[in-house]
Amino acid sequence: MKELLIFYFSGTGNARQVAEWIRESVVRKDLKCSLYDISRTDVSEITINSDTHIGIISPVHGFNYPHIMLDFIGKFPKGHNRIILMDTRAGMKVGRIVTVGLTGIAFYLSALRLFMKGHKIVGMIPFDMPSNWLSIHPALRGKALDYIYDKNHLRVEKHVKRLCDKGKDFTALREFVQDLLISPIALLYYIIGRFFIAKTFYASNRCTHCNRCIEQCPNSAIIKKSGHPYWTFKCESCMKCMNICPARAIETSHGLVLLAILFTSLISSSAIYALLPPLFDEKWFNFLVINIVLFSVMGLLYHLQHYLIRTRLVGKIIRLFSLTHFRWWGRYTKNDSCYLPSKGKDL
Repeated sequence: MKELLIFYFSGTGNARQVAEWIRESVVRKDLKCSLYDISRTDVSEITINSDTHIGIISPVHGFNYPHIMLDFIGKFPKGHNRIILMDTRAGMKVGRIVTVGLTGIAFYLSALRLFMKGHKIVGMIPFDMPSNWLSIHPALRGKALDYIYDKNHLRVEKHVKRLCDKGKDFTALREFVQDLLISPIALLYYIIGRFFIAKTFYASNRCTHCNRCIEQCPNSAIIKKSGHPYWTFKCESCMKCMNICPARAIETSHGLVLLAILFTSLISSSAIYALLPPLFDEKWFNFLVINIVLFSVMGLLYHLQHYLIRTRLVGKIIRLFSLTHFRWWGRYTKNDSCYLPSKGKDL
């Protein structure tokens, strides 16, 4: 390896941090290394020599790379480069152990697409960085973050050494069986989950309209609608907006999710068992109807919430049913990493 170009997508900074650790380790070996944030990079404008190694790193969303990374890989030029695929997964600290996440189809789908473009895959490496999915659990803080960061920093050194010594590192293949087993979930999340989750984020009446969330969203998924931030279906659930909001106004509407599920259960039960003939009483059809109803209900409730959120009483009720509203839930701000500009080369 003479030169390494790393292309990364990062919301709260996990993937970027791993990329920076790798660059530090590679540079110490007197090799060239540059970082590129794919949300601000047009790969067609970058000169990539045939003997240059390529690193690709992104968080895993629903056991696959997020759409923004898949789109980047789809546009990546044909060539004969050696490519190292990496990801960051949801790690948690249990005693002195960092729990292991699951990659799913992220590496295998992307490896196939890049192989068909003529490239050679020489690495598949997962990193279990601190979980930042604040819609699901409180933010990790303090010693837990430091411990997980230190463990992964050491792992970066080990993997870089292996790549330099042996020219390849397929650590991820140890988890091939479990990744294969959860692959259907990855497909369902890509088709269904990401669109549903996009409508769980909102800005409470704490919002000062600084537009930071809109300006810094890596996928341009947040727009102004009726003078208030509005999340579109382009949202990748990267959690950047929630963590950089200086007013802590961006939250997850857990109450809205519960309400949507309740209405969906009532409506779909009536539609399936009362209004439709027995011919349609099949599991696949039930699943289809339920999800159509769920998306419709969630969309309508989200629109309603968007216009009512600025009403003092309604806004207060919505916040009380949003776990992310409470101070103890926290935000993911390891050394304010998501506030800092990348030290890498961003084009």
